[in-house]
Amino acid sequence: MKKGLIIRSTGSWYELIEEVSNNRYSCRTAGKMKLLKKDLSNPIGVGDFVEFEPENENQGIIHNIHSRKNYIVRQSPKNKHQLHLIAANIDLAVLVTTLKQPTFKPGFIDRFLITTEPQNIPVLIVFNKSDIWEESELLLFEECKSIYNNITFGLLEVSTVTLKNIDLLKEKILGKTCLVAGQSGVGKSSLLNVLQPGIGLKTSEISSSSGKGTHTTTFAEMFILSDGTRVIDTPGIKTLSFNNLEIMDVAHNFKEFFETSVNCRFGSQCTHRNEPGCAVKSAIESGHISFQRYQNYLNLVDEIESQNYWERNKKF
Repeated sequence: MKKGLIIRSTGSWYELIEEVSNNRYSCRTAGKMKLLKKDLSNPIGVGDFVEFEPENENQGIIHNIHSRKNYIVRQSPKNKHQLHLIAANIDLAVLVTTLKQPTFKPGFIDRFLITTEPQNIPVLIVFNKSDIWEESELLLFEECKSIYNNITFGLLEVSTVTLKNIDLLKEKILGKTCLVAGQSGVGKSSLLNVLQPGIGLKTSEISSSSGKGTHTTTFAEMFILSDGTRVIDTPGIKTLSFNNLEIMDVAHNFKEFFETSVNCRFGSQCTHRNEPGCAVKSAIESGHISFQRYQNYLNLVDEIESQNYWERNKKF
């Protein structure tokens, strides 16, 4: 058996790098592995370390998956009753967003943080396309910093046109295994093309009719940069839904809510909605917790509460 690192997942085939020789293999999973993790639409993710048996110099069979230090899953876009494993063994998640072209959606940030917080994965929020910002966007960026600076790895404004803060971004991700995620059209592929000239990822224009981006990345794929940094590019995400969470999962993974809940009358069991003596609601009234983030929290809780129990009672 040999050990390999999964660098690309295309559904039934996985491309990996063998750890000693750095040779690349295209592998299928052994039949028994298809029975594992039946609630997952894919048993293996990019970033997984696996044991495989070569069949020839180009292909092999994966037999085992090594234990993961962490992972990111989302509701499968094809089957709402399953989870899709996006990536594993991540040091830093880089969430790419924009303040215009496409339109900024603050609720998406909080939805993404729900996927990383349970696994203690730090998140760097990168605001791309700063070269087209005007005064309103500059003010909005400052507002976002006031909300997210203390609950994430930080915020960074960048431009792939002027190269603003690109060197600083390289410093922040240096030597790490980084997942790069974001909605379609925010410029993830353009950003990777700047970080590693020669990758040659396809980019697309924003639709003039919808104002939204179109998918240019089809499958998750890891790129190893010249400085050794590992970057996992992922397909653009349209929406993030959660059939695998309970209401308290959301309450406990809004970081500042959970920290403040020690002062709630009902402690960590407070949902911060109608309970008396809620310290979180008091912190919102005093301005110590963002009202906008609280609204995003309520939207998530309402969405999960409206789902049938059997739809959301899925455990990874």
